[in-house]
Amino acid sequence: MQNFIFHNPAKIIFGHDQISSIGNEIPGDKTVMIVYGGGSVNRNGTLKKVRDSLKNYTVYEFGGVQANPHYETLMEAVALVKDKGVNFLLAVGGGSVIDGTKFVAAAACYDGDAWDIVKSYGSVVKRALPVGCVL
Repeated sequence: MQNFIFHNPAKIIFGHDQISSIGNEIPGDKTVMIVYGGGSVNRNGTLKKVRDSLKNYTVYEFGGVQANPHYETLMEAVALVKDKGVNFLLAVGGGSVIDGTKFVAAAACYDGDAWDIVKSYGSVVKRALPVGCVL
């Protein structure tokens, strides 16, 4: 067995009306991109609450992340991140949106072909943008 140190800090904010506190958790100098899937976050009001909580930030949005996200879709998000200088990603939705956002976070910082991340099971990732999640 090899010795190693694993450090994985996570802060979980749970409970009624906690979305309004998101703005307190993201450093003020960040440019945020909200990443979401289909219409449920619109229909249930979650996306509006997230937008309201980020009113003091420069915010971009990328919607339409599919269940089992397509590589091409996520690369469109990577292009937007790079074009707009986004430096914080906020996934709003379920597992597919969160997984897709993690890929975008890594691919946006990767100098090679982003497909390397997929085919190497992420072993080439050395850095990534910070990611927050609203489930």
